[in-house]
Amino acid sequence: MALKSTVYKAELQLSDMDRNYYAAHSLTLARHPSETDERMMVRLLAFALNANEHLVFAKGLSDIDEPDIWLKDYTGAIKCWIEVGQPDERRLLKACGRAEQVMVYSYASNSAIWWQGMGNRMERAKNLTIWNVPVATSQALEKMVQRAMLLQCTIQDGQLWLTDGERTVQVDLVSLKEGSQ
Repeated sequence: MALKSTVYKAELQLSDMDRNYYAAHSLTLARHPSETDERMMVRLLAFALNANEHLVFAKGLSDIDEPDIWLKDYTGAIKCWIEVGQPDERRLLKACGRAEQVMVYSYASNSAIWWQGMGNRMERAKNLTIWNVPVATSQALEKMVQRAMLLQCTIQDGQLWLTDGERTVQVDLVSLKEGSQ
């Protein structure tokens, strides 16, 4: 018998002053049995950083043909493909061919080594952006996990703060590769 996903709910109040985007998102996060709380919260972080009324969580770990998060236009064309973790080179190149923009949010302590291992081969992927979430940050985000979360996110001048009322996490992403947009 296969294990089922665990469902988490998040009410995300977002104030993105950098993009003039202010919205409340009621999110349902299905945590795959093989996914950790840390990874799930990095997925939530990636959503907040790219929030849009049409941005949705995709099947990610459950389906090799879908990212963790994506944004499609009204024709079904993929505007933004978002991965969390350390996807392999083939997956990234395939995503770069299918989407206008591809973003990866890596969060493991070996992210720099992962990227060094394939960085030169990925230079031709002009629409690829790689961000690293420092380990201390992703672990602090993990401590916010609850089955029902009320979160407030503020983004200003490239800085992000996420709070649950009890604790606040400041997120300082490290750019590993800047893509053209």
